[in-house]
Amino acid sequence: TAVIGGMTLISRILGFVRDMVLARVFGAGMAADAFFVAFKLPNFFRRLFGEGAFAPAFVPVFTEYKDQRSHDELRELLAAVSGVLLTVVAGVTVLGVIGAPVLVAIFGAGWGDEPAKVALATDLLRITFPYLFFISLVAMAGAALNTFARFAAPAFTPVLLNVAMIGAAVGVAPYFARPIEALAWGVFAGGLIQLLFQWPFLKRLGLAVRPRLQPRHPGVGRIVRLMGPSVLAVSVVQVSILIDTILATFLAEGSVSFLYYADRLVQFPMGIFGIALGTAILPTLSSLAGQGAEAEYSRTLDQALRLIVTIGLPATVALILLGRPILASLFQYGAFTAEQAALTHQALAAYAVGLLGMIAVKVLAPAFYSRQDTRTPFRAAGFALLGNIVFNLLLIVPLAHAGLALATGLAAFLNAGLLLRNLIREGLYRAEPGWLGHLARVTLAVAVMAGVAWVLTPAAPAWDAAGAGLRVAWLASVVAAAGLAYVAAAWLAGVAEVRRAPRWLKQRLFDASRGGR
Repeated sequence: TAVIGGMTLISRILGFVRDMVLARVFGAGMAADAFFVAFKLPNFFRRLFGEGAFAPAFVPVFTEYKDQRSHDELRELLAAVSGVLLTVVAGVTVLGVIGAPVLVAIFGAGWGDEPAKVALATDLLRITFPYLFFISLVAMAGAALNTFARFAAPAFTPVLLNVAMIGAAVGVAPYFARPIEALAWGVFAGGLIQLLFQWPFLKRLGLAVRPRLQPRHPGVGRIVRLMGPSVLAVSVVQVSILIDTILATFLAEGSVSFLYYADRLVQFPMGIFGIALGTAILPTLSSLAGQGAEAEYSRTLDQALRLIVTIGLPATVALILLGRPILASLFQYGAFTAEQAALTHQALAAYAVGLLGMIAVKVLAPAFYSRQDTRTPFRAAGFALLGNIVFNLLLIVPLAHAGLALATGLAAFLNAGLLLRNLIREGLYRAEPGWLGHLARVTLAVAVMAGVAWVLTPAAPAWDAAGAGLRVAWLASVVAAAGLAYVAAAWLAGVAEVRRAPRWLKQRLFDASRGGR
């Protein structure tokens, strides 16, 4: 776990460096909008054929073969799966490259009167789409390595894409007539490099097999059946994102980029806390469900929800209050102007409104998965998608790109609310006493934090006039002071999760030291 966490943190830090470089070199204009659409489309299919839906279905079957069958049978399964996967994603890749003009016409529908942008996005998509082919095979290789407890290589692999894109933007772009084209080739190269990087690790385990097209292999059939619910659930989320992108193309130039940069910042607390909490709680809830320990199951959910409020509420307020300084410190250099930072902040504040809902879904959905119920989360996500479309149509006119971001946040609350309602209706969750007091104590601590941040944060013109070093120093000081103020106020107010933190950290350090002996 420590290895995965460390590699993930490195990848996320490099991801921020990558976005800082992109903002500095390309800003948020026509070229950036075209690239983000061209990059988002293969990522959509990556979620379907890669780690989003494939890995959760592949790992249980592959693990069973590893534990109960011979190594030759395991290799046969991997050969059959890789053959089918390779054939499917190769076909989709070819169709994507050939049909790039059609895809851009659909997902860049608002660019009908901008033929230069449409042509650029089409060219970029033809370069980036093969990334789907590479990264799908990377997902399969990484899942196989994880099954053998080889976690470091798969966890490190995403770093290589960030490195490739940074290198393309900084070192190669000046030599292209259209500099943004170098970034697309950076994505292509990043996918290939990730696949080549994992090959030696597979070879050491005797898993470097030649793909064979055997769709009737029994293991392949089981994996395909297991993928069904995962594909549906992932599709709902990804379709929602693509709808937002389509609508953003009808807005002012740069809107697609504003949403991209804002979403990247919101995904940081989501990745560090939301996804981690959801991943950690799933095996616990699965065990409790298997034991029939309904009371403990409900209590575990209650503790997780309280922790979400304890961490998610201050994160929400911090992103709203400090979003402008964060954007100025990270992105506002070179081609990324102060005006673009201000417009991106509008989207960031709107996304932040839904952060609690987004994190809650990461805990509430696993509560159903732990009981082998995939239909309820899918239905809730479907209603949330419909809600997102309605919210988009209602908010896009008065709030422009910020309305799309706000619609996403409101849809997340709708999704979480539906999941929570079903848990309560089925008798799986009962709120423990003391919720009103907990909310009041956390709110008080957040108010203290907000006051400190408000007093210490310089006005926007001061940030704009300062150099990079001063901006970062100011931001670090304000974040540290506001964070300490929240922790102190929460401690004094009696927030149990904050008071338990030192004991929890001490136990984790003790466990780590014992594990290292």
